[in-house]
Amino acid sequence: MKILALSGSNANNSFNEALLKFIAKQFADKYDFKLATVKGLPMFKEGEDAPESVQTLSKEIEDADLVLIGSPEQQHSVTSALSSALEWLSCTSHPFKGKPVAIVSTSPMPQGGSRSQSRLKSLMTAPGFSAKIFNGDEFMMGTAPKQFDENGDLTDKSSVEFLGHFFDEVDDWYAQVTK
Repeated sequence: MKILALSGSNANNSFNEALLKFIAKQFADKYDFKLATVKGLPMFKEGEDAPESVQTLSKEIEDADLVLIGSPEQQHSVTSALSSALEWLSCTSHPFKGKPVAIVSTSPMPQGGSRSQSRLKSLMTAPGFSAKIFNGDEFMMGTAPKQFDENGDLTDKSSVEFLGHFFDEVDDWYAQVTK
């Protein structure tokens, strides 16, 4: 399965990007990962054609079998960078239509980006997206600064084990939605 791991952060040291990189390394023998980010994309401007960088991201989404979004939380919602990228994609090329999407998040706060995930799931089912959203067990990891070692690996064995469970559920769900 080709998975586009999309970081929804524009932070220099994004914990969600670190989580996606760990996932890609941890499950490299099971999936074909490509990492992408919303970092550096221009802010959405209604009525304008999507810039080349947004068109490239749209093509990467279209080419993926599944999109895995690492969604940070800001002000109880998704980041402005992710929101802007999604606005471009929902108004121009619609690459999420019928696309299987799973969401993970981590946060310095204990709740691990739970509100961001809820908000993003709601957005992704809107008519401009019409994505197929994974709604099984959710992976939300709190206290992110304490979770990674100097190599970017997760230090909590139960989090790593739960990621395995999470992807087993994603695999089962993916098989059902792509029949």
